[in-house]
Amino acid sequence: MLILVLLVVTALGFDFTNGFHDTGNAMATSIATGALKPKVAVTIAAILNLVGAFLSVQVAATITKDVLKIQQTKGPGAGDLVSGLDGQKALVIIFAGLIGGILWNLFTWLFGLPSSSSHALFGGLIGSGLAAIGTSGVNWEGITQKIIIPALLAPVIALLVAALGTWLIYAITSKIVDSKKEGGFRTGQIATASLVSLAHGTGDAQKTMGVIALALIATGHLSAGSVSEGLPIWIVFSCAIAIAAGTYLGGWRIIRTLGKGLVEIKAPQGLAAEASSAAIILTSSAAGMALSTTHVATGSILGSGVGKPGASVRWGVAGRMIVAWVTTLPLAGLVGAATFYIANSIGGAAGAIVIFVILVALSGYMYWRAQQQKVDHNNVNADWDEKSNTVIPAEIAAENPATVGTR
Repeated sequence: MLILVLLVVTALGFDFTNGFHDTGNAMATSIATGALKPKVAVTIAAILNLVGAFLSVQVAATITKDVLKIQQTKGPGAGDLVSGLDGQKALVIIFAGLIGGILWNLFTWLFGLPSSSSHALFGGLIGSGLAAIGTSGVNWEGITQKIIIPALLAPVIALLVAALGTWLIYAITSKIVDSKKEGGFRTGQIATASLVSLAHGTGDAQKTMGVIALALIATGHLSAGSVSEGLPIWIVFSCAIAIAAGTYLGGWRIIRTLGKGLVEIKAPQGLAAEASSAAIILTSSAAGMALSTTHVATGSILGSGVGKPGASVRWGVAGRMIVAWVTTLPLAGLVGAATFYIANSIGGAAGAIVIFVILVALSGYMYWRAQQQKVDHNNVNADWDEKSNTVIPAEIAAENPATVGTR
C-alpha cells in the first residue's frame, strides 16, 4: 500500500510537470504575438486543461493495455498478472517508469527544449518494463501503432497543414492593411489557443489517469475491462487538478523557445498554427492515439514559418529539438531501467522510498539550476539571443539598446 501511495503521488507529480512542460504548445504563439498577456494566457490554459481532462478516457485505455504487458489478456487466466510478476513488482515497474518520465521532463525544461512529455513517460515505462520482465513485457504492436507511427507522422502533417493554412491566410488577406490584419487575427488567436488548451487536457491528462489505472489493475483494485467505460472520479479529478496547476505555473522556458526561438511569428501565423494543432490533437484523442502534443505544436509553428512568404525559420533550433525528440524514448528508458534496478536491488517499500528520495533530490537540483538564469512572464518575450539560444540578458540590452530586436 505504501508503494501504491508513493506511486500515485509520483504520477500526479508527472502530471504536474506535463502541465508546465506543455503550456507552450497552446499559448506560446499567442504570448509571442501579444494576443494574450503571459499570465492571462496560462490562466486560460489551466482552466481549459482542467475542463478537457473530463471529456474522454480513450487515451487512458490505450495506456493500460498498449504499452506494458502486465496482465494476461486471453485464455482462462485473462485478467491475472503475467507469469513471474506479482503486484509489488508491477508497481515498482510503473513507479520507475514515472521517475524516468519526470526527470527527462525536467531536464529538457531546464534547457528550454520542447520535447514530448508523452514519449518521456512511455520511454520510462518501456525501460523499466524491459529491465524487469524483458522484451515479453512490452506491447510492441501497441507501441508501434499507437505511439511510434503517430510520432513520425504527426509533426509532418502538422507542418504541412499549418503551412497551407498560413499561405492561404496571407493570400486571402493580401490587400488588408497590416495593422488591421494583426489586430483581427490576435482576437482570433484567443479562440484557437483556447481550443488547443482544451485538446491538450483531453489528451495529456488521460495519460496519467491511465498510469494510475494500470497500477490499480496490477493490485486488483480495478478491472482492466472497465477502463474504457470510465474511471473512478477521484482519478479523473486529481489528474485534472494536477495538470491544471502545472499549466498555471507556466513553463516559461519552453514557451520562450516555441514563441521566439523557432519563428518570429505574427498573428496570422499564430492562428494558423493553433488551429492546425487543435484539429490534429482532438482527432487523435478521439481515436485513442497517445499523440505528442509537443510534436504537433512544434510542427505547426514550423509550418507557419514555411507558409509565410519571406519568413525566417531558425532551423538550427529546430534541429536541436529534433535531437531531443529522437533521444527522449531511449534516454527516459535508461533512467526508468536504472531506477527499477535500484529499487529492485533494495527491495520492498525501502526500495520505493529510496528512488522517491532520488527523484525529489534531482528535481530540486534542476529547479535550482533553472533559477540561475530565470525565464518567467516578465522576460518570456525578450529578444532571442542566437549565441546562447535564450533571452538577451537585461544588462546587455540596457548597455546596447540598438542591438535589441536584431539578434
